[in-house]
Amino acid sequence: MHLNEAQQTIDMIAEENLDIRTITMGISLLDCCDTNIDKACEKVYQKITHYAKDLVATANQIEKDLGIPIVNKRISVTPIAHLVAVSGGNPVKYAKALDRAAKAVQVDFIGGFTALVHKGMAPGDEELIQAIPEALQQTERVCSSVNIGSTRAGINLDAVKQMGNIVREAAELTKDNNSLGASKLVIFCNAVEDNPFMAGSFLGAGEADVVLNVGVSGPGVVNSAVRKLSTTAPINEVAECVKKLAFKITRMGQLVGKKASEQLHIPFGIVDISLAPTPAPGDSVARILEAMGLEQVGTHGTVAALALLNDAVKKGGAMAAENVGGLSGAFIPVSEDEGMIAGVESGSLSFDMLTSMTSVCSVGLDMIVVPGDTPAETISAMIADEAAIGMINHKTTAVRVIPAIGKTNDEALDFGGLFGYAKPIPIHSKSSADFINRGGHIPAPINSLKN
Repeated sequence: MHLNEAQQTIDMIAEENLDIRTITMGISLLDCCDTNIDKACEKVYQKITHYAKDLVATANQIEKDLGIPIVNKRISVTPIAHLVAVSGGNPVKYAKALDRAAKAVQVDFIGGFTALVHKGMAPGDEELIQAIPEALQQTERVCSSVNIGSTRAGINLDAVKQMGNIVREAAELTKDNNSLGASKLVIFCNAVEDNPFMAGSFLGAGEADVVLNVGVSGPGVVNSAVRKLSTTAPINEVAECVKKLAFKITRMGQLVGKKASEQLHIPFGIVDISLAPTPAPGDSVARILEAMGLEQVGTHGTVAALALLNDAVKKGGAMAAENVGGLSGAFIPVSEDEGMIAGVESGSLSFDMLTSMTSVCSVGLDMIVVPGDTPAETISAMIADEAAIGMINHKTTAVRVIPAIGKTNDEALDFGGLFGYAKPIPIHSKSSADFINRGGHIPAPINSLKN
C-alpha cells in the first residue's frame, strides 16, 4: 500500500465510519452429535470455547496494530437442527449452551440455531423451529435462521405458514424488551453457507471444520465520494467511483482476514463485501442513493440506483479478495440505516418499495418494524413474496420483520447499538390468509433444471 493510499484509509476511518463490521469464526459441530442431549451440549460448549478462546483478543490486537475498527466478533455453527435429529430432547438446551459459550469467549453474537427446510421437514427441524421463540427469549447472544426455499427446490409453503406464527411468538415473548426476539430471527430463501453477518449466519455442511470469514462495511466512504462528484456527472462515472472504493474497502478486509487467520492458525474463508449501514449519521446506504440524485430514498428511481450500487460494489470487491462470498452487495436494513428510517418516517419509503428494492439488493426485507396486530398469515405472506423473488432471480433473499407488540403505530422500537430504531411501517390491510393456509409446496421454476 502506497503512502497516499494509507492516508486515504486513515481519513476514511476517522471521518467516514469505515470499519470491519465483523470477524466471524465458523465452527462445525457435526462431531458433537450424541444421543444424549446433555452430553451433546457439553461437547458443543467445549469445542466452541476451545477454538474461539483467542478470537476476541486476536481481533482486538489487529484492530490496535492496524488502526482499523473491528466492530463485532462473532461465531457461526452447524445448523443445530442436525444435532437435535440425533439427540432429541428440548432444543432450548442447545441454545443455552451456545449462549454460555458465546459469553465465555466474549463474542457479540453466535448464529446457527438454524433449520434448513426448503424441500421438507425432518423431526429435528420441526422440534428446533417450535423452540425458536423460547430459545431467543432465554438467551442474549444466540441468533436463529430458517431456510424455507431455494431456486432448485421451490418454496415450502407449510414452513412459510409456520414461520409467520414463530415470528409473532418470538416478538410476543419479548414484548417487554422491544420485541427483540424477532430481531434475531431471519427467514431465508437460497441461504448461503458462508455468511458472516447476523442474524442469519450459520456454517454450512460444505465448509471446513473451522474457518474464518470477514464482513466489511463502508457506506459512509461511498456516500462521501459520490457527493464529491459533479451533480451532472454521468451515472457510469458514479459506478466507476463506487467500484474503486469497493476495491479499497475489500483490500482492507482481505488484510484483516489474512492476519487473523495466520495468528489463530485457522483457514481464511471469504470476504463478504456488503455495504452494511449503521444508525450513525453519514453511514447510510439510503444516503448514497440520494447522493446519486434522488430527493429521498423511496421515490421513483430508487430501484435503479440501488441496482447500480449493488453491482458496482460486487465488481470492485471481487477483484480485491482471494475469495468473495457470503451475501456481498448492499444491505437495506431499515432500523439500522438512518436514511432508511427518515424515508419511512416521511412516508417516502413504503413497504412495497422496500419489497421492490429487494430484487436488486443483497438480502431482503431486513429489520422492518410492522404493526403489533399484524396477523401471522400476513407475516407468512411477506415471507412468501420475498422467497419468490429469491427463487426466481437465483439470489439470496430474507425476511426479518419485528411486530411491535403492545405499541402504537407512533411508538418506535429502540433496539440500541447497531440495530437502531424504527416505527411501524404501514402494511396492506387485506388478508392473505386463504393463500397461506393452502400449504403445500410452490414448485421450483423450470430454469432450476440446469444440470
